[in-house]
Amino acid sequence: MDNQLIAAFRRLTRVTRWELRDRIDLPFNNHHAQGMVRIGDLFYLSSVELTEWPIRSDTPQNGYDRSPGRGTGHLFVFDRRGKLAEDIRLGEGDIYHPGGIDFDGKHLWVPVAEYRPHSQSIVYKVDPKTMRAEAAFRVRDHIGGVIHDGRNGTLIGNSWGSRRFYEWNAAGELLRSKDNASHFVDYQDAQYAGDGKMIASGISELPQPAGGHAGPYELGGLALIDLDTLEAMHEVPVTAFSPHGHVITRNPVFLEEAGQGLRLYAVPDDDEGALLVYEAHFPSGK
Repeated sequence: MDNQLIAAFRRLTRVTRWELRDRIDLPFNNHHAQGMVRIGDLFYLSSVELTEWPIRSDTPQNGYDRSPGRGTGHLFVFDRRGKLAEDIRLGEGDIYHPGGIDFDGKHLWVPVAEYRPHSQSIVYKVDPKTMRAEAAFRVRDHIGGVIHDGRNGTLIGNSWGSRRFYEWNAAGELLRSKDNASHFVDYQDAQYAGDGKMIASGISELPQPAGGHAGPYELGGLALIDLDTLEAMHEVPVTAFSPHGHVITRNPVFLEEAGQGLRLYAVPDDDEGALLVYEAHFPSGK
């Protein structure tokens, strides 16, 4: 039988309204936020501070399509008022880009990768009580997000653009890999939802009509994914936009049940961003 979070998620449709309930401005530079979880009254937000953009090459150099760029990986901890409690630095050398994160009840799991596809990653586990970060294992690919399967303790990760899934044990031994059969959105963040399912959020940047001068259209989306098959069971678009014009599932998202509906926390805007709190409710009996 589905838990309440999954049951509510299955009721989402393309016409579901996400209503903004709260906005908490963050009094610190949140840079380019990536993943988020809430533990009690604290939020944990992974983010990349980019100091030099990677530069694309016309021809691959040493197997890469771009330079590594430069930056710093952060794991910010802040309270419900947005007050910063901790700033944990993660990564080393060219490995500085954190991704989507998850909490297993004891540790946070945070992947940090090079800012380019088919590269290198370190998967960290962080104790939220001591704020101590430990490199758990390394992966020879860009890992953009990790969730912890609460049934057996394995970890599910996804590659650049979420085009491939991986599963490892806690020591980093690869158990399986599988291409992502869904091309709806690229998953940016995810969380274990119970009952062998995960909820993933993400974005697709789609071209505007020919001749237009605007940037790409940001299509947001949410997906319920079966961890046994690694296939989407229920997908819905999200078309709510932030004050800066970004779709709210652009990067970090955390979902929880809220009465007869869902509550969604998001930080879609860079640098001087805000924690946005949305709710979707469903009429009883429908």
